[in-house]
Amino acid sequence: MPAAKFHGPSGVQSFSGRGTKPFDFLRYPLKGYSLNEQPRTDLPATPLSPHRPLSEFYPATMARQNFVNELFDEAASDYDWVSGMMSLGSDQFYRRDALRRAGLQRGMQLLDVASGTGLMIKAAIELGVEPAQVTGVDPSRGMLAQNRERNPVKLLEGRGEALPCADSTFDFVCMGYALRHVEDLRKLFGEFHRVLRPGGRVLILEITRPTSPVALHMMRFYMKKLLPGISWWRRRNRSTAKLMQYYWATIAECVPPSVIISALEASGFKNVQRTTTGAVLSEYVAQR
Repeated sequence: MPAAKFHGPSGVQSFSGRGTKPFDFLRYPLKGYSLNEQPRTDLPATPLSPHRPLSEFYPATMARQNFVNELFDEAASDYDWVSGMMSLGSDQFYRRDALRRAGLQRGMQLLDVASGTGLMIKAAIELGVEPAQVTGVDPSRGMLAQNRERNPVKLLEGRGEALPCADSTFDFVCMGYALRHVEDLRKLFGEFHRVLRPGGRVLILEITRPTSPVALHMMRFYMKKLLPGISWWRRRNRSTAKLMQYYWATIAECVPPSVIISALEASGFKNVQRTTTGAVLSEYVAQR
């Protein structure tokens, strides 16, 4: 299949999220952004990373994708357990409900980007979507192997920024908790727009850093300290514990919701909205 051509919009400004004191970057918005700012449409032509380079996990920006792929490959067999622990067992109910609210219906052609072990696909099938109408894409072979064991759907190896799919193929594109793991949100959203049919819908589920200091400290302790410890004790997989630490770092450093909304709008999407559950679960919906 020939490589997909991308005709995307301009990107957004780069940013720096570090404070002047230890953990300041966890307590205050990223430099240059306000959590309450209005969506921008004057986005300059530079790539938009969802967070700063995390040098504590990989040595250089160019090494990021390999690090992420290897980390998910090695933790793939434990990922569903981790997902359940993070959500206290409510993850699949929430996925189904979010897909339903976003307008997923039987008969739609569905693309699940960064499909992982297939939890979003499983939720869609439980809503009545036929497996033959579902395609999943993920860069991690380990995650795809787990997905194939559970879901009888078409699965492709690939990145969200260069989807191995034809133009105007799908009615619905979803992405569950993987926005923080891509390299360029501008390219990602451009690809979403390219593969969707006119009127097609997008649903992005993501974890957002709390604005309340109390909630922030509680979430940081749970995800950065408690969950990695439990993961190592129960699973004896260092990569699973490391995945939890990396997960928290990407949440703590992620660009604010207004930047994500602006990037979706700049990519040509309309009716872009964000709703929240429990102050930390964000649902971004948009229409081509």
